[in-house]
Amino acid sequence: MDVKIEQSWKVALQNEFEKDYFAKLTAFVRNEYATKQVFPAAKNIFAAFDNCPVDKVKVVIIGQDPYHNVGQAHGLCFSVNDGIDFPPSLINIFKEIERDLQIPVPKSGNLTRWAEQGVLLLNATLTVEAHKAGSHQGRGWEQFTDAVIGALNEKREGIVYMLWGNFAQQKASSVNSSRNLILKSVHPSPLSAYRGFIGCGHFSAANNYLKLNNKQEINW
Repeated sequence: MDVKIEQSWKVALQNEFEKDYFAKLTAFVRNEYATKQVFPAAKNIFAAFDNCPVDKVKVVIIGQDPYHNVGQAHGLCFSVNDGIDFPPSLINIFKEIERDLQIPVPKSGNLTRWAEQGVLLLNATLTVEAHKAGSHQGRGWEQFTDAVIGALNEKREGIVYMLWGNFAQQKASSVNSSRNLILKSVHPSPLSAYRGFIGCGHFSAANNYLKLNNKQEINW
């Protein structure tokens, strides 16, 4: 199957594209876009990979599924388009960056600037029906994004995995912790952020690790 995804990922994930589950997933997603309002825009389904070729990934952040309100999702987890109000989890992410690194809260919630520096902002499920959180879970995306993490673990080392909440922590169970840095905390949502996310220090810890491994730090 010819999937429009960044070339190095296309090579790394070619076996996945030939599997039965992916054919079923593709058929489901095409029908959803043809008959319903689905986010992100079809052209942005694989946007997380566009600025992060396999050999450029330095940090992985794992979300669950895209924002499901109009104008928010554009293919990068936790990120919103320019001019869109920050969702609560993103507000808390910026609060922790400000606390941890004394970087002021930015005017834009568009995290493409992180992606361009090697931060893979990966949702476990890459599509969602409008106003129905989790509506595309259990259709095959999770198997695909498991394969993404598996490919990184096989081909790369020295990557920082920021795992916020139980879901993300389970998602990266295949990561070799002796060859990568795994940072865990509760999720940044308002329900849990003040039980450990605020104060976790993940952003400075990630940069310290990258510096130790002779890699350019992320400008958060």
